[in-house]
Amino acid sequence: MTLYLLSLHQPQGELPPDPEFLAGVMRQLGELRAELVSTGSWVFGQGLHGPETATVLRARVGDVLVTDGPFVEGKEYLGGITIIDVPDLDAALDVGRRYALATTLPIEVRPFQSGAGD
Repeated sequence: MTLYLLSLHQPQGELPPDPEFLAGVMRQLGELRAELVSTGSWVFGQGLHGPETATVLRARVGDVLVTDGPFVEGKEYLGGITIIDVPDLDAALDVGRRYALATTLPIEVRPFQSGAGD
């Protein structure tokens, strides 16, 4: 099994979706999560607050500069993550497709690097 990160990217500056639409999205995501839990593929997942809540730490000559706000400005921002444990990239892409269909948002699928202690 391999760990994959599914990153959900939200458009910057758009109004929140209609409550009825959002309820349908949340229902579909709940069903998908329950299925992933039942198969042992669910590791972790959670939405994030908007980029305006971010704090950025940058190393600067033996010190760390702390600034408010997002690291970069863009048209989209990281809105949430899900970590899954599935056999291969094809399985991860299948789950990613289902997230994209449920949310109508772009989903980036990336494998974690394997390392000591895996």
